[in-house]
Amino acid sequence: MNTDLTNKNALVCGASAGIGKASAIELASLGATVTLVARNEEKLKGVLSELSSEKGQTHDFLVADFNNPEDLKEKMIVTTHQKNYHILINNTGGPKGGPIFSAEVSEFTKAFSQHLVCNQILVQNVVPGMKQEGYGRIINIISTSVKQPIDGLGVSNTIRGAVANWSKTLANELGSFGITVNNVLPGFTATDRLDDIVANAARKFNTSEEEAAQRMRGFVPAKRFAKPEEIAYAVAFLASEAASYINGINVPVDGGRTKSL
Repeated sequence: MNTDLTNKNALVCGASAGIGKASAIELASLGATVTLVARNEEKLKGVLSELSSEKGQTHDFLVADFNNPEDLKEKMIVTTHQKNYHILINNTGGPKGGPIFSAEVSEFTKAFSQHLVCNQILVQNVVPGMKQEGYGRIINIISTSVKQPIDGLGVSNTIRGAVANWSKTLANELGSFGITVNNVLPGFTATDRLDDIVANAARKFNTSEEEAAQRMRGFVPAKRFAKPEEIAYAVAFLASEAASYINGINVPVDGGRTKSL
């Protein structure tokens, strides 16, 4: 099975921590040259130092804030003039939790901009190069909520569903160019985002955070939370030549928690 990514350029968003960082590390270990994207320059420099360069890669980073789509657009124009990208990992922190009924309209517009609009900007800038190279992998880190909405994450459920449908439409449009578009749906994964969810659950049920975490682990057949690198393994496979005929799908990586097929 060919998972070698030597001579492939990857753009990894949300790469300063969590699943984005783990994905960048895994892609680099398979030979890809990685451009890290996030808004914290110091954290990006730290991750940069952790990337393998055994295949002679020269990794770099791009400081961009997804709260400012126009700035992202300008920076993407510059970076895609410098090189073509074969792999794009769309990954952005989830919206604030809470019931959907009480969510402010501004929460929806902000999340839509951060997730769908910024994804669209990234895709429009990298796809011409992918077509030129005859190789493209667009992988969106979303959520199992696109299959089964999660209580208390009203805005996230809504926006993630929109991104999933955007992705499926894109897969249909780009498949003939050797470009695949797939979604990875993480379950409960040991990241800062999960820490926030656990803290909110503890407040809601008036328990300790450890008790809340244990309750959440009980919903998972594997009875544990995922490590970020376990999500990254799925990302890396979908980015490889081995996944060339996998297109337009949702891949839950959740220890079996999602009950729907």
